[in-house]
Amino acid sequence: MTGATSRLILTLGYDGGGFAGWARQPQLDTVQGALEGALHRVDPEIGTVTCAGRTDAGVHARGQVVHVDVPTRLVRERGPERLRRQIDRLLDERVHLRSVAVAPPGFDARFSALSRTYSYRLCDDPTRWDPLFRGWVTMHRKPLRTAPMAEAAAQLAGEHDFAAFCRPREGATTVRRGLRTDVHRDGGRRVVVTIEADAFCHSMVRSVVGALTAVGEGRHDPGWIAQLLTAAQRDSRVPVLPPQGLVLEAVSYPPDELVAERAAEARNLRGPVRGS
Repeated sequence: MTGATSRLILTLGYDGGGFAGWARQPQLDTVQGALEGALHRVDPEIGTVTCAGRTDAGVHARGQVVHVDVPTRLVRERGPERLRRQIDRLLDERVHLRSVAVAPPGFDARFSALSRTYSYRLCDDPTRWDPLFRGWVTMHRKPLRTAPMAEAAAQLAGEHDFAAFCRPREGATTVRRGLRTDVHRDGGRRVVVTIEADAFCHSMVRSVVGALTAVGEGRHDPGWIAQLLTAAQRDSRVPVLPPQGLVLEAVSYPPDELVAERAAEARNLRGPVRGS
């Protein structure tokens, strides 16, 4: 890119059902590819995007956050809201650009983040299953008791090695800080598990929810979750649930004056961070 540049923060939602995940891949339909294609139609000098958490194939988002460097002239000439409208018109209909803002100095969508929040939805009552939900709710064929699931979920708070719930990646730590895990029924029909943590490793959310369903079915007692955390190694008894029930709901950041400090701190703490 030639000339002065400005960093923008883009917040977007997408239906991940037809995408091969977030990350750009040759000859595959990806969210990053769709977004960058629209950006480069606006201006070929716009750079590549960096996201807060790379979602897997079939995973959705309401609050994905990315940063991208653009020629400063674009910001001066059009402003963030006009750019948002222009980019959104060019996007695949499965992707919606919710907001565009000029980033504070030192902002990094991935490393400046304080936390990510995911939700996972299941239907455990076949009499209430609606096939129209199949793209964003997972059918669970055994009844679930949410009280023991919630008791088990409480043990995820704090800093732990989540290796039992992660697919290991060379050079990357599996230590994460769980902030909250909530289990409740949505209008009596769906079981919703909401998980917030400082970051997530590969397949972590779908594995955690898989372990909670094993507790909800009565196959394990709530203390099993603590045993898995203590063992700190991948456990074949932990199922990885399908992707369609998972949504990246939101990403939180510190005040503008602290984003650069947070980014430096996060880079020192861990290796590659990926969505779940």
